[in-house]
Amino acid sequence: MADKKLLFHLSDIHFGLEDNHALDWVEREIAERRPDAVAITGDLTMRARTDEFAAAEKWIHSLQAPVTVEPGNHDLPNYYLPSRYLNPLGRFEAFREVVEKRIELPGIALVPLNTNVPAQPRLNWSKGWITERALTDCLDQIDALPEGGRALVCVHHPLRETGTKGTALTRNGEKALDALAQRNVLGVLSGHVHDAFDIMEQTPHGPVRMVGAGTLSQRIRSTPPSFNELTWDGENLHVCVRNLEDIDTPAMMIDDVPENALPPRSEGEPVAPIGRVPRTDPPVH
Repeated sequence: MADKKLLFHLSDIHFGLEDNHALDWVEREIAERRPDAVAITGDLTMRARTDEFAAAEKWIHSLQAPVTVEPGNHDLPNYYLPSRYLNPLGRFEAFREVVEKRIELPGIALVPLNTNVPAQPRLNWSKGWITERALTDCLDQIDALPEGGRALVCVHHPLRETGTKGTALTRNGEKALDALAQRNVLGVLSGHVHDAFDIMEQTPHGPVRMVGAGTLSQRIRSTPPSFNELTWDGENLHVCVRNLEDIDTPAMMIDDVPENALPPRSEGEPVAPIGRVPRTDPPVH
C-alpha cells in the first residue's frame, strides 16, 4: 500500500469579506499538519480588486505547503471589462506560479480544469462554462501522468448541468464528467456553493466522485466556515470536513448541488447584478 497522502481542499475565501479567525486557524493547521498539497478551488477575492489580491498573495505565500489555485468567477474583473476580456487572470500576477498548477505526488496528482470564461451568452456570468480548449488541456495532463497514477481534478464550479439549458450551473459540465469517467480520475474537487458535499455523479461511462468544499469567508450559506481534509491511502479517498464548531462531517455536507449556488448576502455587502456593470463603480486598476 502506498504511503498516505494528506491534502487540504480550501475554497471561496473571498478576501474582502474573509473570515480572519478561520484563516488564522487554517494557517496554523497547515503549519502543524504539513499537508502534501493544498488545493484552493476558486473565489479568492470578493470583487477582484487589487487590495484583495494583495491580501490573497500575502496569505498564500505564508502557507508552508505546495499550493495550487483555481480561479473563480469572483476573481475575474467585473467592473472593468477591458481587463476581463483581454487579461482575465492578470491580477494573479504576484502568485501566478500557483494558478492552475499541476501538483504531482507519488501515485496521485492535482490537475486543473478552468471553468471560467470572460463572457457568456447569458446574463448570469457567475455560472461555469468549460471551453473545448480547457477540457482538452486537462485531459492531456491526465493522460501524461505516470501509468497507474490517479488524478484529482480541481475546478471552481461543480460539473453539474442542473435545471434547464438556459440555467445550467456549468455549461459542458456533463461532457467533462463523461470524459473524466473514461480516465483514472479519483474525483473532482470544487467550490462555489459555500457548503461541502461528497456525491457520485453518473455518466454514460460510469460514476465520477464530486467533492465540494465550503467557504472560509463571512458569506456562509447553511454551514459554518470549513475546509476539507483529504487522506488517500493509495486505494481510498477519505473526506473530513474540518470546522471550528466541531460539527461532524455528515452534518456539514449537503445532499446535492443546488441550482441556485449563490450564498446569502452578508451584512453591508453591496448588491451587483452578475455580468452587468454598475455605472457608479469606478474602474479598478
